[in-house]
Amino acid sequence: MKVGDFMKKVVVIDSDVSLKDAAKLMSKHRIGSLVQVKGDNILGILTERDIVKNIPKINHKMSKVMSKKVLSIDLNEPLDVAAELMAKNKIKRLLVTEKGKLSGIISATDIIANSDCLNDFDFF
Repeated sequence: MKVGDFMKKVVVIDSDVSLKDAAKLMSKHRIGSLVQVKGDNILGILTERDIVKNIPKINHKMSKVMSKKVLSIDLNEPLDVAAELMAKNKIKRLLVTEKGKLSGIISATDIIANSDCLNDFDFF
């Protein structure tokens, strides 16, 4: 199975909002992350964990705490490759791209929920 079969819609924003406003957006959309973009360029990803770790800075801009080193995977890659990439980099979310453009997001939860689609693979 391919990553594209399991990816979810990603919520993107093109402005540098406060952590408070980002938290409101996540709550409204019932999601655990936001991706900041400028045109087709991915600037970073902000997760629930980033917000919780930075509660004292709740009025700061998300760009101050978001992860700017964002890993992605092509939607045609096998699900196993996504799982391996997450495990090796100790991350819970991967942005999904198609021809280099942001297309969606896949999380560790998505992979676990579909673990029967994984091949026998040694991640460690």
